[in-house]
Amino acid sequence: MRISVVIPTLDEELAIGKTLRALQHIPEVSEIFVVDGGSQDATCRISEQAGARVLRSAAGRGPQLHHGAGAASGEVFWFLHADTVPPPNAGAAIVAALSDPAVAAGNFALRFDGSGSGARRLTRIYPRLRKLGLCYGDSGIFVRREAYRNVGGFPPHPLFEDLGLLRRLRPQGRFVHLECTLVASSRRFEHRNFSGMFAYWSALQVLYWAGVPPAKLAGWYRPVRATAPAHASRCPPVSS
Repeated sequence: MRISVVIPTLDEELAIGKTLRALQHIPEVSEIFVVDGGSQDATCRISEQAGARVLRSAAGRGPQLHHGAGAASGEVFWFLHADTVPPPNAGAAIVAALSDPAVAAGNFALRFDGSGSGARRLTRIYPRLRKLGLCYGDSGIFVRREAYRNVGGFPPHPLFEDLGLLRRLRPQGRFVHLECTLVASSRRFEHRNFSGMFAYWSALQVLYWAGVPPAKLAGWYRPVRATAPAHASRCPPVSS
């Protein structure tokens, strides 16, 4: 069972290398696509040097992920964030889960790195969200190629594209939560008011379920990334 990994990026030079190095130790991974949305730093160069195939796309996680899936050839698509690091046994865990033909997709347990209270609190909260049926892209969603194609893939949303995909996948089969643990960056919560940020994110999600267009919500959402050095080179633009 070949696994194709798809990673959306935008100015991720300080995170992408660690993730790609971890993927190199997972034998079930047959190909890695880094789909860049117009980075101004060395993300593309680092990715190519690590053996990933770099694709260019219009910015927005939904369009980027769907573009990468369109180029992938594996029986399984595994969607990862650039700052989420998988363990060596993650591929084997995916294969084991999908040995059950009733399973269409799934995700992983998640631990946030860092020593701050935000990382610890978010690590405690995520299992509770899973019990509510909520999971997000940073938890490493994987899906059978056939199921993904049957539902049309990710919606073209710049935000909450993960929730959109999960809603589409429900008729395709079971969605399983693996105990195998990924490690995600806690950079969004470092040196910030965790309670305020979590309340803000929860409010955006309520508005999404209430029908507010994701494109509008994305205008209120500011991603947090490590700052690229001033001398960094720019990724080539999307070709027409």
